[in-house]
Amino acid sequence: MEKRKLLIVSTSRVHGSAYLEYIKEEVKRHFEGCKKLLFIPFARPGGLTHTDYTRKVRNVFEPLGIEVRGAHRFKSADEACVWADGIFTGGGNTFVLLNELYHRGYLDAVRRAVKSGKPYMGSSAGSNIAGMSVSTTNDMPIVYPPSFQALQLVPFNINPHYLDSDPDSSHMGETREQRINEFHFFNSQPVVGLREGTALRVDGKKISVYGVLNVRLFEKGKPARELKPDADLSFLLEGEKAE
Repeated sequence: MEKRKLLIVSTSRVHGSAYLEYIKEEVKRHFEGCKKLLFIPFARPGGLTHTDYTRKVRNVFEPLGIEVRGAHRFKSADEACVWADGIFTGGGNTFVLLNELYHRGYLDAVRRAVKSGKPYMGSSAGSNIAGMSVSTTNDMPIVYPPSFQALQLVPFNINPHYLDSDPDSSHMGETREQRINEFHFFNSQPVVGLREGTALRVDGKKISVYGVLNVRLFEKGKPARELKPDADLSFLLEGEKAE
């Protein structure tokens, strides 16, 4: 995908800041030139309605001169993705989100939009679906989507909200790193752990780390690696099939 332009974000909020506030300048850069933004609000199984969730996003983007419409307002996914200059998928439950995308026809429509060069941003669950599958999400599978295969905009998986183990904790359950190692017992694709406040910028065949913290890279059969802010992760795209 030579034209892809992605912003894969761990979270929409960090402690002490408003919605998307900490990453607002990067969001402005990412969607520069866009006038119409499609917001995909399907990840929320309760609480915020699709309309309320879209309004929350609209309050951030409209001061930037970008019109926002919710995906639930369109007759079809194709109509929505043709209308939009850019796409943003918000957080919530990854399984609910993926289930809705399958049943509403958004997986193929969003893939086509990204291939054509329209910028995509995902936060939390919206970042999970940018990878090969949603099998490294932290969410509970409260619904059963037709498949765990996701948008596959990049040839690896994402783990948003990545947490390091606390050596002073008395908790005896598995750490996030152990869970990802379990994933690699059955799967081969790399996994990028995004700590809070970090993101991946993807521009065609280039990937870099955004934020003030490191991201953690897990590759099957190799020790986990720490990658610093602005690190180049483009090697993760080597061998990717041309499209």
